Amino acid sequence: MANFSKSNVPQFSVDVYQNEYLPDGGREVNAIVTVTSTGGGTVGSVAGPSYAPGQGPAAGVAIMVDCSGSMDYPPTKMRNARDATAAAIDTLRDGTHFAVIGGTHVAKEVYPGDGRLAVADRSTREQAKQALRRLSAGGGTAIGTWLRLADRLLSSADVAIRHGILLTDGRNEHESPEDLKAALDSCAGRFTCDARGVGTDWEVKEVTGIASALLGTADIVADPTGLAADFTQMMETAMGKEVADVALRLWTPVGTTIKFVKQVAPTVEELTGRRIEAGPRAGDYPTGSWGDESRDYHICVEVPTAGLGQEMLAARVSLVVPQSDGSVQNLGAQGLVRAVWTDDMVASTSINPQVAHYTGQAELAQAIQQGLDLRKAGDMDGATAKLGRAVQLASASGNADTAKLLAKVVDVVDAATGTVRLKAKVAEADEMTLETRSTKTVRVKK
Repeated sequence: MANFSKSNVPQFSVDVYQNEYLPDGGREVNAIVTVTSTGGGTVGSVAGPSYAPGQGPAAGVAIMVDCSGSMDYPPTKMRNARDATAAAIDTLRDGTHFAVIGGTHVAKEVYPGDGRLAVADRSTREQAKQALRRLSAGGGTAIGTWLRLADRLLSSADVAIRHGILLTDGRNEHESPEDLKAALDSCAGRFTCDARGVGTDWEVKEVTGIASALLGTADIVADPTGLAADFTQMMETAMGKEVADVALRLWTPVGTTIKFVKQVAPTVEELTGRRIEAGPRAGDYPTGSWGDESRDYHICVEVPTAGLGQEMLAARVSLVVPQSDGSVQNLGAQGLVRAVWTDDMVASTSINPQVAHYTGQAELAQAIQQGLDLRKAGDMDGATAKLGRAVQLASASGNADTAKLLAKVVDVVDAATGTVRLKAKVAEADEMTLETRSTKTVRVKK
């Protein structure tokens, strides 16, 4: 476990869960790595920080509010967005740098302006809320421009934590998918971003794609009256972040190949393609910002074969924070993934409960996505099969939240066998909620 002398800095620990035993000729090693950070400024609070005023890590937050023409339908939507942004501003910790951006087919600085960030105190919060009253709906949607402006503003301040909150109610119709991807590529690793879709006229894969690329959360707020509570919760969580740019570093011996690395709790997030080389046989996988929390990662490596009775280190897991000078700060926590060859059939065929559980959770997320895509494409038999499998997996793993969402899209005949019927009519909000939250997982039942 890490041991920091600096107060209010969390300590990190790494725990590895695996069955290290392989049969003769076996090569694939699976492990669940649990990373936990404790003892920072959020100890003793549910969501927000417990820092004294003006203390805590220097943070910058950019709130991006959709101001396109569709935000006027119904007119209460824009009012709810203003109220939600005001609630988020009230949640800012004193000393936090912040800005509000109005997003249409162009991005505009709503507050404070002049290409800078304000510093949160009683006066600037009030000024920002006054500026929100000038927000009005009109124009198109080009989310890439909002993200690029947020990046410019956040990079103007010398802060450790950089975070964005993005709200949209429509599709990204006024720039190409390539433009949005280029913006996300340029912002990745520079700030994290939570994305929310309000109403039901936005594209789920766009919003979840933004959150995924920028290591944030995505969700639907189907009823705009729920925005203020959601924005407050997001900002409290952002204010609880204490260490930015944490990377999961994997070192593997000669002859070993990493097949995949994915976050599996609290959500499924593929990290394999995000590897950054970090010296001989080592690579860093970005995990974003951390407060008081715990996350699980599934690591799969392929090792060279060895004789019965032999054992080897398949991978070493550590946590690092890259520094601006090219060096890294090692957070002190480490875990080892091992491989041991045995002729004991019971030992070598046993599947670790954590590995089995999260393999099922990843399949659950995939089955939901595939089932909904097939349903949209008109393949009702294929959709029924996939969503039935999803119901079966959700039931077996105790993922009650996902099971409830599935029950709004299918009639469950028998959850244990995955026997379902597609509902003839499904509310758009219910289908979008299931798709948006499909990657949310539950942890192993103790």
